[in-house]
Formats: sequence, C-alpha cells, structure tokens
Amino acid sequence: QVQLVESGGGLVQPGGSLRLSCAASRIIFSIYRMGWYRQAPEKQRELVATITTPGRTNYADSVKGRFTISRDNAKNTVYLQMNSLQPEDTAVYYCNAEYNGRGSWGQGTQVTVSS
Repeated sequence: QVQLVESGGGLVQPGGSLRLSCAASRIIFSIYRMGWYRQAPEKQRELVATITTPGRTNYADSVKGRFTISRDNAKNTVYLQMNSLQPEDTAVYYCNAEYNGRGSWGQGTQVTVSS
C-alpha cells in the first residue's frame, strides 16, 4: 500500500514562502505521476501542480509563476516550493501519487497565510 507523508506546512505572512515535501514509500516512485492538491474550507479539492515521470510540470493558473513542483526520485520525494503566498492560498495541501489511473493520497498538511 502506498504511503505518502507530507510535511512543511505552517503559518506564514502574506508574501512569504514555504516548501512542502512529500515522502513516498512502498512504491516504485520513479514511475508515478506526482501531484499537489489543496482544499480550502467549504471548497472542493483542487489541483495545484503535477509532475510526470520525465519531469513535465503542470500548474493551476492561480499558482503559475509563484509555485514550483519538483521531484527527487533518489529520495522518493516530491516538493512544492511556494513563493509570494497570499491569504487565498490557505488550505490543506495534499500529496497525490498516480499510476495507471489509480491514485493515492497523503494525510495533508495545513498551510495558513495570514498577517
């Protein structure tokens, strides 16, 4: 069973930065498409960014130019560097691992952007 453990969330002021990490285990990490999603209170979970096995990235329009997704296959870890954070980025951020149409989720990490 896939295990995904997120870390790096917290409270940050507007304009600040955070780096989220997601460590994966019990999978052949390099063949999985990895992604970050987020869910704000009373809203549906939404895509933030994905990265394929060759390293192609995709971003939600709302985070383009501010967030960067990357992966380290040697460490079985995917990262999300978040810069210029705004209050509307406040949400629980979830890591996702997808292969052959099947996805698994981490437990989520809270990101709160507030002054």
